[in-house]
Amino acid sequence: MESYKRISHTFEPVWDEHSEILILGTFPSVKSRENLFYYGHPQNRFWKVLAALTSDELPRTVPEKKAFLLRNHIAVWDVIAECDIVGSSDSSIKNVTANDMSIILNHAPINGIFANGAKAYELYMKYCFPQTQRKITKLPSTSPANAAWNMERLAEEWEKYLMRSRKNEFVEKQEMSFP
Repeated sequence: MESYKRISHTFEPVWDEHSEILILGTFPSVKSRENLFYYGHPQNRFWKVLAALTSDELPRTVPEKKAFLLRNHIAVWDVIAECDIVGSSDSSIKNVTANDMSIILNHAPINGIFANGAKAYELYMKYCFPQTQRKITKLPSTSPANAAWNMERLAEEWEKYLMRSRKNEFVEKQEMSFP
C-alpha cells in the first residue's frame, strides 16, 4: 500500500502575454510528474477535449502541447505548488501550499479561469480565491477516474462553458454542479 509523500510541483505553468483563459488542475499525477508536463496519463482526455474544441490537431509531444496551448491563448497550471499526496489520488491531498496565481493573472489578459474538476475548484476557492478575488468555473474532470463522463459529453460540457464558438469567444460562470 502506498503512503503519503511530500511532493513539490516540478514544472512551470504554460502561459504567455496573450493567454486569455487559465485552466487549473489540482496537482500533477504520477504520470505527469514522470513526463514533467500536464495531463500526462495516456487515458486523460484533456488534450483530446481541447483539440476538439479548438478544431486543432491533437498534440502528442511536450513541445507540441506547449505550442498548442499558446497558439490557442490557453494557460495551464495547477492550484497546488506542494502537498502531501498518495500516488495520484486527489482525494488524498493534504498540507497544501498553493501556487501564486498572480504570476499569470497580473501579466496576461486572462478573462476566464476554469477548474478541471471539482477538487481543483475546491482547492482554488480555499487557497487562491481569497488572494485573487477572481471567479472560477468548475468543469467536469478530464481524468480517467471520471468514468461518468464519456468523451462526447465532456467535450459538450467544456464547450458550453469554456467557449461560445470556434472563434474562441470566452464565457465565464461562477459555479455549476454536475450529477
